[in-house]
Amino acid sequence: MAQTEDLKKLCAQVRRDIVRMVHAVSSGHPGGSLGCVEYLVALYGSIMKYDPRNFTMDGKNEDLFFLSNGHISPVFYSVLAHNGFFPVEELRTFRKLNSRLQGHPTTHENLPGVRIASGSLGQGMSVAIGAALAKKLNKDASIVYSLHGDGELQEGQIWEAAMYAAGNKVDNLISTVDYNGRQIDGDVDKVLPLGNLRAKFEAFGWTVIDNPKGNDLEAVTSSLQEAKTLSGKGKPVMILMHTEMGAGVDFMMGTHKWHGSAPNDEQLKKALDQLPVTLGDY
Repeated sequence: MAQTEDLKKLCAQVRRDIVRMVHAVSSGHPGGSLGCVEYLVALYGSIMKYDPRNFTMDGKNEDLFFLSNGHISPVFYSVLAHNGFFPVEELRTFRKLNSRLQGHPTTHENLPGVRIASGSLGQGMSVAIGAALAKKLNKDASIVYSLHGDGELQEGQIWEAAMYAAGNKVDNLISTVDYNGRQIDGDVDKVLPLGNLRAKFEAFGWTVIDNPKGNDLEAVTSSLQEAKTLSGKGKPVMILMHTEMGAGVDFMMGTHKWHGSAPNDEQLKKALDQLPVTLGDY
């Protein structure tokens, strides 16, 4: 397991990767990617057990992660690369023709670390439940993790999956909602209010952890560790992780406008001036 200071350095470098990747091709989703840096760095750096050098699609005896809100692929790719799934230099190919690093993760590209094609919102929890049930059938004690956007919870399939997971005691599943309050068209409360998410998931039969500091590495790590202690107790676990879209880059914060917009040359320089080089740019 990496030390906290090393993981903090990785967070800074991943943020540089994100803004450079989307700038290079003038396309991508930097806002949510920047907001989920601490979560993915903590998950792959100190929580999950896995073998990046011997990646298999079934992941037997390994913890599994499913990215449901696949549009935040820049942060996913960067974290996978820095954790040894493929060369960091391959990040240069993001969204380019014939690249394995497509705008939304795909499986036919055979990119290590990616087990489902995602981006069609609402589907990731269902897949994660299937993987978790398979582990139970195989007497595999590993845990399945999934990440979702708050705007994604406007999809009905999420709630069918949530009902199924609790009803069938899928207690080796730990899901997290990136609760930043914004989606592509504006504030979530203005597009379609979600109400009291804690009360909703608890009513559906989940154990819920509320993390108000989703961009604090220690707080994110602590909430994931707590979730692990609650697994295996008859209920799936949901972490409501309150983050800031665009975290780390001041002009990308406090707005939904960077959900799917790439910075121009001047904006890239402004962003990079706020993000220190800690591990070296690809």
